[in-house]
Amino acid sequence: MTDDRLYPTRPILAASVAVIRDGRILLTARGKPPSEGLFSLPGGMVETGETLAETALRELREEVGVKAELIGLIAPVEFIERDEKGHIRHHVVIAAHAARWVSGEPQTGPEAKEIRWVTERDIADLPMTAGLAGILAQVFRLARMDSDA
Repeated sequence: MTDDRLYPTRPILAASVAVIRDGRILLTARGKPPSEGLFSLPGGMVETGETLAETALRELREEVGVKAELIGLIAPVEFIERDEKGHIRHHVVIAAHAARWVSGEPQTGPEAKEIRWVTERDIADLPMTAGLAGILAQVFRLARMDSDA
């Protein structure tokens, strides 16, 4: 298996998960490039034979030690980054999911250098990865509907 994340020959498929707990969503500051230091959802690359949902939950456990129950797929996020010559440095399509927290207190690590449970108000000035604000808006709406049920 080759690792062609940098200057890939085709888009890379990944999955992430927005975990909801008591009206807050779990965000992590990325510990590695691309977008190092920016807040994002736990997630990572899909492995051969793994579903998008399985990837989202596996990455959540591996990155921060949390278990969750999926609610569903929210939306795709496309991350495309070009270098100074215009060549594609990164091209990742991320299937963002929503989930309810089940167990585990999140822990920092190499891929998650900071962890926050955030409200909608908390994200206004938070440095985030591209497209995350729209995903979070959808997940917060879903969380409100879920708590009203």
